[in-house]
Amino acid sequence: MSHPHPDLQAPEPLAPGALRVIPLGGLGEVGRNMTVFEYDGKLLIVDCGVLFPDENQPGVDLILPDFQPIRERLDDIVAVVLTHGHEDHIGGLPYLLRERGDIPVVGSQLTLALLEGKLKEHRHRNVPQQTVVEGETVRFGPFECEFVAVNHSIPDALAVAIRTPAGLVLHTGDFKMDQLPLDNRITDLRAFARLGEEGVDLFMVDSTNSEVPGFTTHERDIAPVLDGVFSKASKQRIIVACFASHVHRVQQVMDAAVKHRRKVAYVGRSMVRNMAVARDLGFLTVPGDTLIDMRELDNYPPEQVVLVSTGSQGEPMSALSRIAANDHHVVQIQPGDTVVLASSLIPGNENSVFRVINGLTRHGANVIHKGNALVHVSGHASAGELLYCYNIVKPRNVMPVHGEIRHLHANAELARQTGVPDENVVVVEDGVVVDLVGRKAVVAGKVECGYVFVDGSTVGDITETSLKDRRILGDEGFISVIAVMDSVTGKLMAGPEIQARGFAEDDTVFDELRPKIEAEIEKAIGSGVDDMYQLQQVIRRVVGKWVSDTHRRRPMIIPVVVQS
Repeated sequence: MSHPHPDLQAPEPLAPGALRVIPLGGLGEVGRNMTVFEYDGKLLIVDCGVLFPDENQPGVDLILPDFQPIRERLDDIVAVVLTHGHEDHIGGLPYLLRERGDIPVVGSQLTLALLEGKLKEHRHRNVPQQTVVEGETVRFGPFECEFVAVNHSIPDALAVAIRTPAGLVLHTGDFKMDQLPLDNRITDLRAFARLGEEGVDLFMVDSTNSEVPGFTTHERDIAPVLDGVFSKASKQRIIVACFASHVHRVQQVMDAAVKHRRKVAYVGRSMVRNMAVARDLGFLTVPGDTLIDMRELDNYPPEQVVLVSTGSQGEPMSALSRIAANDHHVVQIQPGDTVVLASSLIPGNENSVFRVINGLTRHGANVIHKGNALVHVSGHASAGELLYCYNIVKPRNVMPVHGEIRHLHANAELARQTGVPDENVVVVEDGVVVDLVGRKAVVAGKVECGYVFVDGSTVGDITETSLKDRRILGDEGFISVIAVMDSVTGKLMAGPEIQARGFAEDDTVFDELRPKIEAEIEKAIGSGVDDMYQLQQVIRRVVGKWVSDTHRRRPMIIPVVVQS
């Protein structure tokens, strides 16, 4: 039962005794995960993340979920439950707290510790926080939440089972089923099975890897590969780039460094901050004398150091991108350096990552990445694991979450294969409302929710139209035309003066255009046009046609007509 329906109406008020599920992000993209649950006039939010922009969104820093559908009901929110500490699940929360600063925030120890840095950065003080652990059950208004341990690419991740009189919902958060995790904390399948026995009315399942057959590789399988890299590069410096929150990956690098008698230095502010938090809480073990400050690198020969850096996605301002562009204030690539990109390629980031790989290679580095060695494993359950979960939980209804459209549909198909009836599998996108009524999930309508762009210090001011303008400016350049009219005679006094950027180096290309503009202005004035705006439109039309006919280009055209 797929529901892309653009023609869905706004939902009716919620029926008494029913549970409403409103996804505001994460269904149709990998990122900005946020789901609102409504029961008996109260709201519970699970996750509030950000999405990082792609190349079609120039100048945008972050993309947030759209809070508009709940803006009038902020006082009804009983809690925000965070499943784990990744940016795409916690990064949007400081922006929600700008709208109501005392919303209770609930999460595991590491998740809330990673959030703390963001709250300080955004100057949020006195936000009520509650630390929970797996196996714990806590009530928030009419919602009883039971927390279940799950294994992911960041420690201390949780699934959440939400009980209301309308039924039991099990939300996996991001998870996989690594049976040999580094921290020995496996996904609690016994709890999944117990909840299945109780009767899961709605199973909301991570879809990110639903197209990948089989089981996700163990994190431990990276260790021998890293060991091989360290052995091979015994005379050179090693730089490993990964996500700044991937504590297990950093632990494996740390272990390899100790084994090969190398010191470790963090590069990148978020890496320094997150790993300090992880170490303080006991999630990262750093043997004594292993860690050095980046500024001490010159005190050690290259074969005695390994750098752990941010920027595995090619983010323009990250440490690795600056190193690749030879623009980092401390680290410069030396011929023979080995660089390991120990992360996945997030869809949309491929070009940025390849640009970094090319930059590093140009400076003489040997780059090892997922494409040529097992230096990354996913943090998400593959199809085999998802089938396993469906068979254990035996849910009445399934709603795939966390993923692009193709991932949601692939996940839905897995649910059907395990016997969930087609009409009980709801594939929806952001904004489509699903109600749990009489143990049955039904699509109830749609709320308006779009992308909210953060650009510098402004939130929500940038629209799709302004992004389109930026793309045109970036791709096609712009032409400005200034004409001065005599307010008494109505004749052209000066101009038209033509300036262009990103269009042509030589201004003489416009010599044939000026008489065309003059002729059209005089013709318009002769026919009684004296409105400045209409004269600007005349100029835009003439310039647009000429540029299109002679140069096959569509630059931004900015006509200015002033009276003197």
